[in-house]
Amino acid sequence: MGVNVRGRSFLTLLDYTPGEINYLLDLATEFKRMKQNGVEHKWLTDKQVVLLFEKTSTRTRCAFEVGARDLGMGVTFLDPGSSQMGKKESLADTAKVLGRMFDGIEYRGFKQSVVEDLARYSGVPVWNGLTDDFHPTQMLADIMTAREEFGDLRGRKLTFFGDARNNVANSLMVVSAKLGMHFCACGPKELMPKAELVEKCQAVAAETGAVLEFTDDVHEGAKDCDILYTDIWVSMGEPAELWAQRIKLLLPYQVNKELMAEAKPTAIFLHCLPSFHDRETTVGEDIYQQFGLPAMEVTDDVFLGKQARQFEEAENRMHTIKAVMYATLK
Repeated sequence: MGVNVRGRSFLTLLDYTPGEINYLLDLATEFKRMKQNGVEHKWLTDKQVVLLFEKTSTRTRCAFEVGARDLGMGVTFLDPGSSQMGKKESLADTAKVLGRMFDGIEYRGFKQSVVEDLARYSGVPVWNGLTDDFHPTQMLADIMTAREEFGDLRGRKLTFFGDARNNVANSLMVVSAKLGMHFCACGPKELMPKAELVEKCQAVAAETGAVLEFTDDVHEGAKDCDILYTDIWVSMGEPAELWAQRIKLLLPYQVNKELMAEAKPTAIFLHCLPSFHDRETTVGEDIYQQFGLPAMEVTDDVFLGKQARQFEEAENRMHTIKAVMYATLK
């Protein structure tokens, strides 16, 4: 029986079965093949989508805009200053209006409840481009990149090093549980995922054969690891005053060449980007001036090394997001 997710929202991968996730990944792989071979696929020329961004982005915005245009759709972008949502107009009212004008809505912002309410009131598919809790479109790109490297991912060990309660780590745990992988959260005990989400993922893992591991020991995290993953230490929306605290907590979990050497020789490095791997950003230079750190969550030699796949991963945002839009709107 074929997979059909038409009309569905894409809010968290907890809502999708392993079969549905693999369907989206297979579809993304086909879209990538067509894109690389110049095969036109403007299959949704009668559709219009709107992108609601309360948080800035490079990859998410570009992936949605290019993906939508490749499919022949019209795209409208609204930043926080271009919408009355939550200010002069309630979220519910905004959702109802947008749902009458557009065929799909992307939201990138803060509260998970916002993207859920947009789906509840708009009457059209809503796609989560990032919230404080989850980042499901990033996960599809991550897994697609790993599949290109390893093929079948069942039993493969993916370790997230750092703040293991952030949206990326949460979503990596979810997708690993869904696909029967070995997920390891490696970070300080006070920065581990919430117990409620762990319980949900453990229930999924019991059905798929996935393994969920939680440790503050970097050597355990790197042991037998196939995919080493990290993210910046202070997320968008968090105060800059947190840097000193996070550096003290997370510097032991920096992904460097010594840590990479403890993983499998075939291991790859992934990062959702942007990354503070050098001093070529204002934040990176400021941190160097304050704390003497030339790199933060990952060192430059790893980021630019032969095991790094973060730019393939970034490209795959476009192909996977295109797959989500097409599958839910076709």
